[in-house]
Amino acid sequence: MPAVQAENISYVYSAGTPFERPALRGVSFACEKGEYVGIIGHTGSGKSTFVQQLNGLLTPSEGRVLVGGVDIRSSKAALREARFRVGLVFQFPEYQLFEETVYRDISFGPRNMGLPADEIDERVREAAVFAGLSEAELGKSPFELSGGQKRRAAIAGVIAMRPEVLILDEPTAGLDPAGRDSLLANIDGYRDRQGAAVIIVTHSMEEAARRADRLVVFMDGLVALEGTPSEVFRHAAALREMGLALPAAAQIAGKLKARGVPLPDGLYTSAALRDALVGLLGGSYAS
Repeated sequence: MPAVQAENISYVYSAGTPFERPALRGVSFACEKGEYVGIIGHTGSGKSTFVQQLNGLLTPSEGRVLVGGVDIRSSKAALREARFRVGLVFQFPEYQLFEETVYRDISFGPRNMGLPADEIDERVREAAVFAGLSEAELGKSPFELSGGQKRRAAIAGVIAMRPEVLILDEPTAGLDPAGRDSLLANIDGYRDRQGAAVIIVTHSMEEAARRADRLVVFMDGLVALEGTPSEVFRHAAALREMGLALPAAAQIAGKLKARGVPLPDGLYTSAALRDALVGLLGGSYAS
């Protein structure tokens, strides 16, 4: 049974008004427990609208969303349970932070779950370590934080609920390269420890290629392409038509191959390209 599933969902903004705009059109999707899915597409393609359906933040105009096989709109209890089981970190963390202190913000979800005080405290501190927040930062107002720190606090607030499905919309925005790599490694660790599904909306093709088991490409509210990174990135022309580009490593590999360098197909990450070049230099290129 999928951890989360969408069945033929559509969504229309400002329905019945002159500003009516379809954002999703008959999208079906399933994510298994432990799976890592990358959602990609240009701005306005429907990515963020789609992931907000998966924990009930938005209600489909048509179709339904199931968590653990249960329609999340079948009852108030089912919707409440879905929001604990499917954690969503928004693209703009300032919309997710509202309490007096970072500590209270992170504890908001566990408190609403009705957990005892000692477990709430344990989860808050565990999530803060996960997100790279210091003890001093826990006592600050979230509005005193930098953009990158707000992003970390928002992620910690979701992690504290220990969701079975972790959805992150552009999670590395506002982070420097070291912070980005650390956060993504921690997300990998959370997935491994909890067996959770991870769904990440990203504009970084390198991140998508390096970590995702499967990619879903959105275009005009539809799923335009879906498959492993290797399967999706084979459609270079179609991706370019959608305003997307291959990962930088794939572009470099293509240019090298065009100049006669005998590289294999399927080099979509910098690590894979490096290893292929090292292999060439250690073999026929050694002299």
